[in-house]
Amino acid sequence: MPQLLSEHEIGVALGTLPDWKLREGELVRKVKLSGFSQAIQVVNRVAEVAENNNHHPDIDIRWATLTFRCSTHAKGGITALDVGLAEEIDGIIDAITA
Repeated sequence: MPQLLSEHEIGVALGTLPDWKLREGELVRKVKLSGFSQAIQVVNRVAEVAENNNHHPDIDIRWATLTFRCSTHAKGGITALDVGLAEEIDGIIDAITA
């Protein structure tokens, strides 16, 4: 199990994740898509990646707006797994909305 990232390491990671914010010990990204169908397409792809990695984000679906929250619950904070998942979520959103 990876170790919790330091505040400095989280800050560095956020420098490479411009659409993500640090909120209540989690990496959080909110994205508005073109409609419900596109939002579910993103969620389905993220679900595949999460299952393959055995590391899952919390996802809130509000019609075409998705909110992703990444943290390692077993560690009580942010680890490298969360940064990697956030990067993968960004890639999925970019691919589907391109």
